[in-house]
Amino acid sequence: MIALFQTLITYPNNQELPNVRIQSCYHGDSCATIQGEKIKLACIDTPELRSERADAVRDKAAKDYLNDLVAGSTVNIRRITENRYGRTIAELSKGALNIQEQQVEKGFARIYKMYASQCEWSKNKI
Repeated sequence: MIALFQTLITYPNNQELPNVRIQSCYHGDSCATIQGEKIKLACIDTPELRSERADAVRDKAAKDYLNDLVAGSTVNIRRITENRYGRTIAELSKGALNIQEQQVEKGFARIYKMYASQCEWSKNKI
């Protein structure tokens, strides 16, 4: 488990961030809290299930990986904004682990270049 953290940025101030409990993730970059808040993970994009370039196998893998990381867990949340669908755009972390960065590192997501400036870790990786 220690090797998991070697390439990741640590967030020493994340104790100051609010916590939410994730109920489940319904897409590789979208989750819901037990309070019903819908969260779109900032700065990343994952394969779509329903689109012209749909890839059901990769979509399911990204969703399953994210669920393994956060479903049923309490995580820190850095809320950035709300999108036109009413979802919270946010960055999640679990201890020193930045969830979005981890998904990119493991190949389940890519940096969404248009919004990379919203996350400190992604600015230097595009």
